[in-house]
Amino acid sequence: MPRDIPFIGRQRELGKLRQIIEKRVASLIVLKGRRRIGKTRLAEEFGKEFRTLLFTGLPPTEGTTAQMQRDNFANQFARQLLVPMPRSNDWNDLFWALAHYVRKGRVLIVLDEISWLGMNDPTFLGKLKAAWDIDFKKNPELILMLTGSISSWIEKNILSSTGFVGRISLDMTLEELPLYSCDEFWGAESERISSYEKFKLLAVTGGVPRYLEEIIPDISSEENIRRLCFQSGGLLVHEYQRIFSDLFHKRGQIYDKIVSRLADRACEQEEIRQVLGMERGGRLSEYLYELETAGFISQDRIWHIKTGKIAKPRKYRLKDNYLRFYLKYIAPNLSRIDQDRYKINPAQWPIIFGLQFENLVLSNRKQILELLYIDSHDVIWDNPYFQESTTKKASCQIDYLIQTRDRTLYLCEIKFSQNPVSAKVIEQVERKIKALPLPRGFSVRPILIHVNGVNDQVQANEFFSRTLDFGQLLVPKGTSLY
Repeated sequence: MPRDIPFIGRQRELGKLRQIIEKRVASLIVLKGRRRIGKTRLAEEFGKEFRTLLFTGLPPTEGTTAQMQRDNFANQFARQLLVPMPRSNDWNDLFWALAHYVRKGRVLIVLDEISWLGMNDPTFLGKLKAAWDIDFKKNPELILMLTGSISSWIEKNILSSTGFVGRISLDMTLEELPLYSCDEFWGAESERISSYEKFKLLAVTGGVPRYLEEIIPDISSEENIRRLCFQSGGLLVHEYQRIFSDLFHKRGQIYDKIVSRLADRACEQEEIRQVLGMERGGRLSEYLYELETAGFISQDRIWHIKTGKIAKPRKYRLKDNYLRFYLKYIAPNLSRIDQDRYKINPAQWPIIFGLQFENLVLSNRKQILELLYIDSHDVIWDNPYFQESTTKKASCQIDYLIQTRDRTLYLCEIKFSQNPVSAKVIEQVERKIKALPLPRGFSVRPILIHVNGVNDQVQANEFFSRTLDFGQLLVPKGTSLY
């Protein structure tokens, strides 16, 4: 039976937007974030109680021109306002015509995928800024929201532009939904489905709302994944190509090479440069910045434990669970999937989920801190931590290390297992603690994060200061799991 999916999560973001309504002057808002993260859905939810006009740009294909973008805008204009199409030869004319219809009353104007709208027209932003100054802001109840998936473009052309300085009332970036919000996509079935069952699907989708909307709660996670990822026409079979062609257009192949390299492991910038065959001093830093601000990769900065100062080198990690899953398991089998000739071996599931588990936990580190009763203001650094071997110290890789102001290190071991975690994990973590050059006066608290429980030996040993069950991340703060 079909189910209606209500608006899920984003209450903090909605609260910020609703505060804007209390202002007595017009407001200009910037909303950015990864494709499918729910920017348009949030704008629609915010605008439910008053008049909303939403305009979206055409994806940047090879033949798309600036005139096509203006014509498309004019068409949306006429359909939403039920008026004849305005002249579309110039953005000045379009913005002036729009301002005429929004002179009074509470109204939200959303320019969705702003970088697409202004594609191939260097005067677009200047004319938008002029329209804001001369016309739009004369209505004190008007809110103009600019959204985009290419956060680096917005940063460069709007947030850091002298033309828009002092005009932005709110700049907001949407991240993936926290796991306790993701849990709501199972609806009434949620209480009857185990945390492990939910984890398997979340390991593929992450906290991306558009992917989570596709969940069919009354079939297994494996079957949901097969339907979305391993059957011809599944939503996530060709989503990767759509992301890179729509977002980055001509640079898509470069970004593909970068994330493909990071799908196996975190890498330093020099290693990525060699894979791309680029000269030093090229545009690699710009490419990495664009992928980072788009929400696909992250920097894992290493620090000196004794001083708390940043150390070199830093590593880049592919943090997007879907991209990693696609590159590891969909891409190598794409031709067979498109022909409906691929069937995943059930023995592969544990391997797949193990690789994704660490990434999923790291994307929800705010909840980890809350469960450990650590105030985020007391954290000096928290990141995956790696240490190369030297004559004085052994190599060491820690899944997640938290250093606080009171000289405490929380060494988090993120362990996926189909069965309860065995006592072998204690030896593994002991070796890591021994390898760390622990300064005088520092304490170490080992933490185990698991998904399917721990065996009696681990419990009896009392080696770990805390053991966190993945299921605890599916419960909102202040709610007991048991």
